[in-house]
Amino acid sequence: MAKINENFLKLPGSYLFSEVAKRRRAYVEAHPDADIISLGIGDVTLPLTPSVIGALHKGVDEMSRAETFRGYGPEQGYAFLRESIARCDYVEKGISIEPDDIFIGDGAKSDTGNIGDIFGLDNKVAVCDPVYPVYIDTNAMAGRAGNYDAATGKWDRLIYVPGNEDNDFVPDVPDLRGDDAPDLIYLCFPNNPTGTVATRSQLKSWVDYALENDAVILFDAAYEAYITDPEIPHSIYEIPGAELCAIEFRSFSKNAGFTGLRCSYTVIPKTLKVGGVSLNSLWNRRHNTKFNGTPYIVQLAADSVYSAEGSAETEGLVRYYLKNADIIRRGLSEAGYRVWGGVNSPYVWLKTSSGMSSWEFFDYLLKELNIVGTPGSGFGPSGAGYFRLTGFGSRENTLRAVDRIKKGKLL
Repeated sequence: MAKINENFLKLPGSYLFSEVAKRRRAYVEAHPDADIISLGIGDVTLPLTPSVIGALHKGVDEMSRAETFRGYGPEQGYAFLRESIARCDYVEKGISIEPDDIFIGDGAKSDTGNIGDIFGLDNKVAVCDPVYPVYIDTNAMAGRAGNYDAATGKWDRLIYVPGNEDNDFVPDVPDLRGDDAPDLIYLCFPNNPTGTVATRSQLKSWVDYALENDAVILFDAAYEAYITDPEIPHSIYEIPGAELCAIEFRSFSKNAGFTGLRCSYTVIPKTLKVGGVSLNSLWNRRHNTKFNGTPYIVQLAADSVYSAEGSAETEGLVRYYLKNADIIRRGLSEAGYRVWGGVNSPYVWLKTSSGMSSWEFFDYLLKELNIVGTPGSGFGPSGAGYFRLTGFGSRENTLRAVDRIKKGKLL
């Protein structure tokens, strides 16, 4: 008799952003004339840049001719893109990363979720809290998270490292050593959902901790393009020793607008080993078996981002969304809210007013102001009483939403 993976039955409710979309749809169905402004999901709104469109057309034309047609490509990614990434994102910035340390994927969500395939189920996992839900849910599906306690909002096998107002939502290294220390540590900076960043010294403390405890850091740098402060690291590999303890994930979704095209990459230095086994070789084996590669035309488009024209165009997209985040941050502050993020990040994190729960504030914004955001409690227990808004909307809608918030009453 067939059996299911019962870990799926332990998952509470639905995926956070699916629940947000469900509630939005229900409200719109009941109020079809409502003018809804969505600042919830982190999806881009500007069109693809001319360089990317040109590369896509070139790729399509190549696919139409027998002499340039391409079928299955290398699962790890085409050499031209891996070489561009290594050169432009690392080597030119003084970081020693080689093309074969890089694996092209179809999104950081997929990569951060699938990376667990190469790790044993008995690993102890640490997550910052609040946290991007995929890190938790995929470990719960695999069986590493244990059982969910609805009363606390926590899984009993996970190690939660809280971010709060006391540490400005940049979690500190846990006071756990030896057998109690985590084996896998998820970090995300600039952070989703809080929009906060980690300084060089803060990242060094994590790298030192991982090296001391033989742990592996899973570093999500999907929003590194939004860092404008020259003192803030863009890569975990800027920290000495990280090549011995860290895997880095990056994406073309939020910098080049590839949320619909899907392209990302994972960096696993060949120097990174666990028990003498190369994690690069394990991920390579997993890639060869379970992934058929990102489409050629998409990789060609991603490579265009590294041209002089493509780079300038991408910087323009980032500046646009950063300006939106700044508008939200300033507007919320003027309206009396306490906020974080929105400076080196497209996300703005705010404290709800008058002790409202995150979902109560969601309902207030939706029903009273016709604005959709994301409840902080959906990102973990430490997100309760907080809320996330995104700068990925259009400029017009961003300004309109801030105007509505300013005119609305601070409850």
